[in-house]
Amino acid sequence: MFSGSIPALVTPFEADGSFAEAAFRDLIEWQIAEGSSGLVACGTTGEAATLDKIEHFHVVRVCVEQARNRVPVIAGAGSNDTRVAVENLAAAKAAGADAALMVPPYYNRPSQDGIAQHFAVLAETAQLPIILYNVPGRTVTDILPATVARIVGAHRDVFVGIKDATGALQRISEHRAAVGADWCQLSGNDDLALAFNVMGGRGCISVTANAAPRLCVEFQAACAAGDYARARDLHDRLFPLHVAMFTDASPGPIKYALSRVRPDTPRGLRLPMTWPSETAQRAIDAALAHAGLV
Repeated sequence: MFSGSIPALVTPFEADGSFAEAAFRDLIEWQIAEGSSGLVACGTTGEAATLDKIEHFHVVRVCVEQARNRVPVIAGAGSNDTRVAVENLAAAKAAGADAALMVPPYYNRPSQDGIAQHFAVLAETAQLPIILYNVPGRTVTDILPATVARIVGAHRDVFVGIKDATGALQRISEHRAAVGADWCQLSGNDDLALAFNVMGGRGCISVTANAAPRLCVEFQAACAAGDYARARDLHDRLFPLHVAMFTDASPGPIKYALSRVRPDTPRGLRLPMTWPSETAQRAIDAALAHAGLV
């Protein structure tokens, strides 16, 4: 169901902090025209942590409306409260999303058994496919491969894939051995996407693709075709930009990069996120020039 270059969309905000709906719709149109194979609305890059529930699923609904079934829409819907996560899944379904991206409970720091039970409860009522999102750098919680196998083994029809942002490439092989080679694994790290795909991944839920969709699409297409020489050339072209996206707190850098590529894009962020530093901006400018985007 999911493969290729799937941007984790930014949520544009006006200077006063309000949702810039027209700009978001324009971003979606551009992404689809450039060949992106799916869209994630209200993930980490979309500043979901600063959206209230009504705003959150309004943004998802706008994404679904604008996509018009041309590409699948994946809604960020995770919570550290299992009851809220159940409610979020229902809201994602009501908003028209094709799947939900779900982190394990953050802050609470549950055991592996607690993580497995959390997802078992979600599976009981889920009306959408779920993509697990393992990002211990943000959640602290790590879904270990044995727990992934437990979760997916009990409800394979629900848990259709994983966005892996652990940076541990051996996990791809561990998941293939435990869950099966046909199970969908998506990289959550742009800078590791080449190696991830070589080892059995199917694509990337990407930060960089917000500002460089066509190049990310071409990179993923080369990987899918087994043309790793071409993929490596594109990776080298994009690599400084991948790195520059985290020279300051994300999503500040990608919003700055997007403002350089698409100058009409609103530049707002919601506190505690801030505009990237001058040092980060210089790194992003150099990376955009290296990629041939400015």
